[in-house]
Order: sequence, then structure tokens, then C-alpha cells
Amino acid sequence: MKQPLRLLQISSRGDAGATRGELVPLARLSGPIPWVIAIMVALTAIASAGGLALRNVASAAASELSDGITVQIVEARPEVRDAAAKAAVALLQSEPGVTGVRPVPQADVDALIEPWLGVGAADGGAEEAAVPVPALIDARLTGRITPERLAALRDRLRAQVPSARVDAQSSWLKPVFGAISSLQWLALALVLLMGLATGSAVLLATRTALGSNRETIEIVHLLGGTDAQIARIFQRAIATDAASGGATGFVAAAIVIVLLGRRFAGLGAGLVSGGTLGWLDWALLALVPLAGTLLATMTARFTVLRALARML
Repeated sequence: MKQPLRLLQISSRGDAGATRGELVPLARLSGPIPWVIAIMVALTAIASAGGLALRNVASAAASELSDGITVQIVEARPEVRDAAAKAAVALLQSEPGVTGVRPVPQADVDALIEPWLGVGAADGGAEEAAVPVPALIDARLTGRITPERLAALRDRLRAQVPSARVDAQSSWLKPVFGAISSLQWLALALVLLMGLATGSAVLLATRTALGSNRETIEIVHLLGGTDAQIARIFQRAIATDAASGGATGFVAAAIVIVLLGRRFAGLGAGLVSGGTLGWLDWALLALVPLAGTLLATMTARFTVLRALARML
């Protein structure tokens, strides 16, 4: 990965008593570095987008379910179950702090169990295939749903409807929230690892270029060039490669993210649809190529300065 150097100008200033040299590269660093950076930026952007989408999913689910409870009427006899459900609805509507009560239609309940039990498996179907399913009531409460508040409401319901079971909707998704949190940490770890890999690739490329131009660097020093001037040559070259590679990688990542977003949006699932990326998420993703360019530039500069300090 040879990078020729050229002494463009050396001038002396008697008043300062110092020699100033301006050095510029004839060409950029050759080799696969722009493509390596493009791949790393693309993978980093995709991993970051996944982490942001998971955060949006968790936030949307938590806000939607934080004030909700579900009442199940567990009764095998349909007529008794319907009467108990009506009694539970009446009690909930008269309960202070309850803002909304909605009995879930039986058709919706049947649609929920249909993928597992098949069509007509509920107790509305044929007698030989009938499976009793509970009646469901969706209710919304004001304020925070604490275990004590939930237990008090459960006791009042069971006093009139012994077959009623009360659960906070957020408790159903605790395992899901735990899995989402683990995936977010995984996405962060991947971002850090890819940043480390990018820095390592730039470090190796810079060391190779320094070794290939060792004799030229020595001549530049004899002519009055400083370590800082030589470091700026490699710094500009790496910055150019990193900027072009980062832009290419980000465009490729944006295309992949948009296509995946459309596929997930087509699923029509409420939980998945909450993971849509907003303008703030895209603004954060746009920082990925900028961060990659800055990382590569600073790595090149520090590598060159440290190598020159050992060389001379």
C-alpha cells in the first residue's frame, strides 16, 4: 500500500528562525481501505438501526400497555360465562380510576386461538371439537398499576365473579421486554466491535504506508519537514478514503434498512409496527459515517506520530 510523498514547498523565515514545509500526497492511499470502511459503516448503521427500532418497539409497547389490565372469565358453560362477563363489566365501569372497559368480541378471541387450535375449535363450533375459551375484558386505568392496586381490584372482582382473573397487560410482555433489552445490548456490542475493527484496519494500512515510504520520510525530515506535516499527509489521505467509503456504506445501509422496514411493516403486527424509525433516528444514523471518518482520521494521525517518534 505504497503512498508516495512529495515536498511541495520549503521556505525559510529569518524572523521566526524556523523552517516551514508544506507537504501534500500525490495520490490517496491505495488498497481496500475505502471498501473496508464502507462495509464497516454499513454494518454499523444496520446494527444501530436495529437497536433504535428495538428501542422504539419497547417504548411503544410500554406506553400502550402500562395502563391496561385484562380480565378473563374462566368458565366452561357459555351461558354462565356470558352472565359473569356482564357482571364484571358492570363492576369495572363503576370502579373509580377505570377510564375504559371493552369486552373483547368472541370473534376476536376465536381468531387469536385459530392458528393453534384450528377453525371452529372454540366452543362456538361443533360439539365434538369444541374447546371452552375464556371471555376477555380489556380495561384502562388511570395512574400507575401497582401490585397492591391490582390485588385490591382482583379481590373486588372475585367477590362478585369468582371465575374472574385479573392481569396487568404489561406483565405478559416482561419476557419480551427482557429479550428486547438483550438484543439492544447485543447491537451496542456489535457497534463497538465494528468500530474497533475499523480502527485496526486503518492502523495496519497506515503502518504499511509508513514502511513503504520510510526513505521518503527521512528525506523530508532532512529538508525540514516536521512530524506534524507528515502526519497531515496521511491524515488527509485516510480522511478522503474514509469519507468516500463511509458515504458509500451509509447509502447501502439506508437501502437495506428501508427495504427491511417495509417488509416488517407488511406483517401488520402491532408490536412490530412500533419499531418504525423516525426522523431523529435517521439523524442519529447519519452520524455513523461521520464518526467512522473521524475515527479513521484520528487513528491515522496518532499512528503516524507515534511511529515517527520511534523512527527518528
